[in-house]
Amino acid sequence: MAKEIKIKNIKIGESNPIVLIAGPCVIESARGALDHAKAIKKICEKEKIPFIFKSSYDKANRSSLKSYRGPGIDEGLKILAEIKKELDIPILSDVHCRVELDKAVKVLDIIQVPAFLCRQTDFIIEIAKTNKIVNIKKAQFLAPWDIGNVIEKIENAGNENIIITERGTMFGYNNLVSDLRSLQIMRKFNYPLIYDATHSVQLPGGKGIESGGERQFVTGLSRAAVAMGCEGLFLEVHKEPDKALCDGANMITLETLEGLLKDVKEIDNIVKMKKQHVKKTS
Repeated sequence: MAKEIKIKNIKIGESNPIVLIAGPCVIESARGALDHAKAIKKICEKEKIPFIFKSSYDKANRSSLKSYRGPGIDEGLKILAEIKKELDIPILSDVHCRVELDKAVKVLDIIQVPAFLCRQTDFIIEIAKTNKIVNIKKAQFLAPWDIGNVIEKIENAGNENIIITERGTMFGYNNLVSDLRSLQIMRKFNYPLIYDATHSVQLPGGKGIESGGERQFVTGLSRAAVAMGCEGLFLEVHKEPDKALCDGANMITLETLEGLLKDVKEIDNIVKMKKQHVKKTS
C-alpha cells in the first residue's frame, strides 16, 4: 500500500479517495487560468474528489521556437499565487532549472520534475532539498523499474514526500503508448502513483512545430489506470482545447472531465472495497 502524502487537507495514498491534478497545460492569461481553476474545483466539489490545480508558467521543453511557452516565471507564479489564495487549493507546476527554485518554492505546494529531466541528478537533488512534495514524471524513455534510481536520489537528500506519475512510453517516432503494467511494477516503491492520461495520448512533435494528440483515448485509459489502483489522475483540461495555445490536441473539455470523474470515482470505490476485503480476510 502506498505511503500517505499529505498536502493541506488532501491525503494521497493509503486507502484515501482518488485525487485529481488538473488544469490547462500552460497559463494563457490570468483570467483564463482562474476561470479554469474555478470550473474544475466546482466539478470536483460536486463529485467529492480532492483537487490540485496544475498549469505551467513556462514550457521550456517545446520542440520549436515558435511554440507558445507561457507568461514566464515571475508573472506566472504571481497568477498561481492569486489562484491559490482565492480558491484555497494546492498548486502544482513544473520547474525546468535550478535557478527557478528559490522563487517557485514560495508558491508551489508540489514541484513537478518534467519527464525529460527526471535523470538530471543535480537538478533532482536540489528539488529534493526544498522539502516540498516532489512529483516525478517518469520519462517516456525510462523503464518503470528504473524510477527507483530517481527515488533514491530524492530520499538520499532527506525527502520522502514523493509522488510518481506515469505518462506513457515512446513507441516509435512521434508516438506514445501506455503500458499500464508500469503502475503495478512501480507499486513496489510504496509511493502514490498518478496516471497522466492526457500526456499519455500526446503525439510528441506530431504536427512538426507542435505536438499532436489523440484525446479520444483519454477516458478509456483513465478508467483502466484507476482499475489498476493508481492514487490519482493527472488531466490537462481546457474549455476549448482546439483553441488552446499549447497541447490542445491531447487536452479534454470540462464536459468530458465531469463525466469521466463520475466513472473513475465508481471504479476507485470498487478497487478500495476490494483492497479492504482482502486486508480483512488475509
